[in-house]
Amino acid sequence: MNDALRLLRVFNDMKSYELAEKLEISTSYLSEIEKGKKKISIELLDKYASVFGTTSSALFAFVKEYDKKDGKIRNIFRNKIIDVLQNVEKYANEES
Repeated sequence: MNDALRLLRVFNDMKSYELAEKLEISTSYLSEIEKGKKKISIELLDKYASVFGTTSSALFAFVKEYDKKDGKIRNIFRNKIIDVLQNVEKYANEES
């Protein structure tokens, strides 16, 4: 989930300090979440979703653990979305 959260921020052209301010957390704490060093709480995930106009359940779509029944399809879909967001990030960095 950490990579998806970081890419969502980058896709929305938001600096980490801007998002940290909106989430009412420190920039270093946000960095640790985005690097996967800290786990995000449900409350913070709700705030995160609110900032980006989505829902916590939509953000959970990026979580790697799925049930065996349809996990493979979800993983393929999630990986494709992350690939697209990484390409957007790369393109944005090239324009800067």
